[in-house]
Amino acid sequence: MTCLAKLMTCVAKLPTRPCSGALLVLLLSLAGCAVNPATGERQLVLFSESQEIQIGEDADQDITASLGIYEDEALETLVSDLGQRMGRASERPDLPWTFRVLDDPTINAFALPGGYIYLTRGILAHLTSEAEVAGILGHEIGHVTARHGIVRLTQAQITQLGLGAAMILAPELQPFGEAVGVGVQLLFLRNSRSAERQADELGIEYMRNLGYDPRELARVFTMLAQASGARDGDRIPGFLSTHPDPLERRDEVLRRVEEAGEDLSDARIGREEYLRLLDGLTFGENPRDGFFREQTFLHPEMAFRVDFPAGWQTVNARTQVQGMSPEQDAAIVLTLVAEDAPGAGRSAFLGQAGMETLRRWDDPVGGLPAAWADFRARTEQGTLQGVVLFVRHGDRTFRILGYGPENTWDRRRGVAHSALLSFQALTDPEVLGIQPRRVEIVQLPRAMTLRTFLQEYPSNARDETVAQINQLELGEEVPSGTLLKRVVGGS
Repeated sequence: MTCLAKLMTCVAKLPTRPCSGALLVLLLSLAGCAVNPATGERQLVLFSESQEIQIGEDADQDITASLGIYEDEALETLVSDLGQRMGRASERPDLPWTFRVLDDPTINAFALPGGYIYLTRGILAHLTSEAEVAGILGHEIGHVTARHGIVRLTQAQITQLGLGAAMILAPELQPFGEAVGVGVQLLFLRNSRSAERQADELGIEYMRNLGYDPRELARVFTMLAQASGARDGDRIPGFLSTHPDPLERRDEVLRRVEEAGEDLSDARIGREEYLRLLDGLTFGENPRDGFFREQTFLHPEMAFRVDFPAGWQTVNARTQVQGMSPEQDAAIVLTLVAEDAPGAGRSAFLGQAGMETLRRWDDPVGGLPAAWADFRARTEQGTLQGVVLFVRHGDRTFRILGYGPENTWDRRRGVAHSALLSFQALTDPEVLGIQPRRVEIVQLPRAMTLRTFLQEYPSNARDETVAQINQLELGEEVPSGTLLKRVVGGS
């Protein structure tokens, strides 16, 4: 199919609206037909390579701010060095390849346009060899070399899907809410099943280029299948359901390896070297980043606590904590601000366009200096009302914002105000000292089953979880000298 035909097919799916004709003219003028550098196929894209790189660079700032970088020099070096070698040996060696380990417990890896590749500490905890890391990196590099992300963006632009559907807050609160950054929103544009299979094929080739055993990628898919219904810190992304079945992908990898008939006796796996790097890896959620105990949010690192209203849905993100009423007609958002004094933060907030100050006052909260205001905000979707608190605790200024549509705010203001008043310093030594669970590497002194290992080396995790991160069955016999993972610490 020609690029023009592809464009017309996409445009035919557009909803009927007065501007559709103008949109078609614009798209026809912008659309370009590019050759896929990895496959040689012709693709419809609206972005040049320089634009692709800029998109990835901008989105990378959102991703790192939202999810955070996991600080482990040895793991960072492994992922970056291995990724750079693969990227330079690919069909797009001149991209500014960037590889990051994210401080996220989810089992996940993904790529952004322009050569930005991410692995979470959650997926690293479930891998058992350097070759498995190479398999995941090769797969994600394949998405970039085949320009899958840019193709998805082109399709989204043409069909006017946009990126605004990823708002955490309810639609009526979006104009005033803390929007998810565009980098995170890009993750909602999922790859097609055919793109995933193509990335698998490319990943196998990139593994071969560096001398890694491609069969280790099959082990990754077995792990993903086993973890798909797991709990206890080893969550798997919900979008797995839109991907090809992991066991089918495993079988396809093994089929391709068998058809190639290559000698893999000297292929690199790097099991022990990789496992030793995992010793001390944070496992599961890190309570130092804050956690909910029922409706109370506790943050050991910043030493504060705040109570959210009973029955409200709550979310702890890296840059903010959110609560939403059951009817989704009010929200409370806690975040940090740059101002050194509560009054300065309030002035900056009330000085925004469309803001009307109804009342302002200075009352301490929990013995801490604080500045308050009631406000009205006019937005494109209607008028909002709310209450905002700026409070200074330690060397940080916190903003807690409660708001909702003007016509329902009277019945929500009381519970929102009570939540803001609940902010106070955290003094419980048990909570202040809480630590995350971590992976510990143990070398078996003798042969034993994994079940015996769990009895002699107990873990602070379910037996099934420890089996999953070791990619073993509980009754499986493990030779003497083998390195195994267990989970220790935490509470």
